[in-house]
Amino acid sequence: MIDLALLRENPDVVRASQVARGKDGSLVDLAIKLEATKRQAMQEFEALRAKQNAHGKLVAAASKEDKPALIAKGQEMAQEVKDLDAKASAAENELMLVLDKIENIIIDGVPAGGEDDFVLVREVGQKPSFSFEVKDHAELGKSLDVIDIERGVKISGSRFYFLKGMGARLELALMQLGLDQASEAGFEALITPTLVKPSVMQGTGFLGEHSAEIYYLPADDLYLTGTSEVALAGFHSDEIIDSLDEPKRYAGWSTCYRREAGSYGKDVTGILRVHQFNKLEMFSYCKPEEAEAEHERLLAWQEQMLQKCELPYRVIDVAAGDLGSSAAKKYDVEAWVPSQERYRELTSTSNCTTYQARRLNTRYRDEGGKPKIAATLNGTLATTRWLVAILENHQQEDGSVLIPAALRPYLGGAEKISAKA
Repeated sequence: MIDLALLRENPDVVRASQVARGKDGSLVDLAIKLEATKRQAMQEFEALRAKQNAHGKLVAAASKEDKPALIAKGQEMAQEVKDLDAKASAAENELMLVLDKIENIIIDGVPAGGEDDFVLVREVGQKPSFSFEVKDHAELGKSLDVIDIERGVKISGSRFYFLKGMGARLELALMQLGLDQASEAGFEALITPTLVKPSVMQGTGFLGEHSAEIYYLPADDLYLTGTSEVALAGFHSDEIIDSLDEPKRYAGWSTCYRREAGSYGKDVTGILRVHQFNKLEMFSYCKPEEAEAEHERLLAWQEQMLQKCELPYRVIDVAAGDLGSSAAKKYDVEAWVPSQERYRELTSTSNCTTYQARRLNTRYRDEGGKPKIAATLNGTLATTRWLVAILENHQQEDGSVLIPAALRPYLGGAEKISAKA
């Protein structure tokens, strides 16, 4: 949720952000109108309630003869107060519905436009050159007997799979490498719940236009999370963190679930777009004025992981229309996928400023002890999708795949994955 003070004092900034995202700028004017209506209703309610309280004292001090008339008048005032309270509540609810549709204010410099309007920040690493016909990760997974898509589809349907043997171990090695790096950087490890309440899912901003991608369990009124960001954002909800002199950082490991609604026909083969996967997510709480610097740190840690996995990649500054409602700025880190001869997103990191924390009522105490809204940031450090890039970039002519050196200690020193005899 955006800051109401910003909405009142700088509506042009909010409106420009909406337009840059390709969203409805008129919502800003509607929100301003509804906020004024709510304030007027609250003032009328408070004024009449004060009169009601004063009238109550008159009733208590009145003579026996005057009391019946005063009581009758008090009953009329009570009904009026009740009606004004209902009016103020209705105005508040209507305002909240509109505010919920206004997305986070983008940071200066974020490119306007949609998915194709990103700005290239840098390319890192050498794309591999092969003297043989390149296999895609699905074919490699089958020939090496490390990914079994057919049996995944048999028991669960499309976009499900088994990781087998060295495939399963490679994913766990990747996650453990990421967790060790995060721990060295001061992140506290958490294994998070994957079922959350609607209030938490709503608070993180995931129940907007992409809510169709989320699995919902109506019998329990719970949502399956598509990222541990959701649970991590809710971790300190309705709390006041004692101090954020240093950012409070968590690394959340969880299984994730996504419907991939609207993506049918795209990347159906293999494990690039699936309904269930594992993910290690970095999450930071910090002071708002430090959020942009923390964002650059999260990006640097992500790049370290790509480099440890010996993958060529690029970093892009995502355009406003492709940010998602909570992010004020987002970087995508995309690895080279040889079979497709293009970069594909492996990880992203978002600066959500105070948007999520305001919705989830997460605050911290400043130097004077005054509660203030915190800033939140997130960034993926490892996920199942990384296996796509690792298998394809490190494939050899004999059909084997070399294991990046940084992962070998987690795999008993194994240097490559070979086809079984």
